[in-house]
Amino acid sequence: MELALDTPRLRAVPARPEPLAADLADADLLVRIADRDREAFEQLYHRYVRSVFGLALRRLRDRQRAEDAVQETFAAVWRSAASYRPDRGPAAPWLYAIARNAIVDRFRAKADPTGEVPDLVSADPGPQDRAESSFVSWRVHRALEELPLREREVIELAYWSGLSQSEVAEFLHIPLGTVKTRTRSALARLADVLEGELS
Repeated sequence: MELALDTPRLRAVPARPEPLAADLADADLLVRIADRDREAFEQLYHRYVRSVFGLALRRLRDRQRAEDAVQETFAAVWRSAASYRPDRGPAAPWLYAIARNAIVDRFRAKADPTGEVPDLVSADPGPQDRAESSFVSWRVHRALEELPLREREVIELAYWSGLSQSEVAEFLHIPLGTVKTRTRSALARLADVLEGELS
């Protein structure tokens, strides 16, 4: 399916990406996307589509609506890349904020407007809890950007897309033992980077 506004073709579950000339940082990719660089868009898309899809599927519990949220997310990234400012923080939280908005929009679209408002106090987190959760999310994403790409991709596929280690191995076309080794190494690096910050 082609997006409007001359947006590159998007898929909710991608084929394995072709290797690109260089693995750029997320922020560099967004700068190039702002200049309408399709190769940079494809690289960013393949880097994040599975984790965004996994997040959408967990929240929405409906594959079609999750795919729509992914489509909306990356269409918004294509349109809004010029609004990203590297000096304000890493690219991953910026992208996930767009994803969360797309997921919330899909979720609200399903809500029954005729339902009655309950008289119960909401169990949803308050502003302080949401702020703390946002900081933790931002810090973990920043720490993930410090990992080597091979380690980062196994963590993203396992923890954000909900794939088992066997599924990660199959998706990446690498041995299961390699997935386990990369996962252990990545988690050890993350523990070192985040030690004392999130306690």
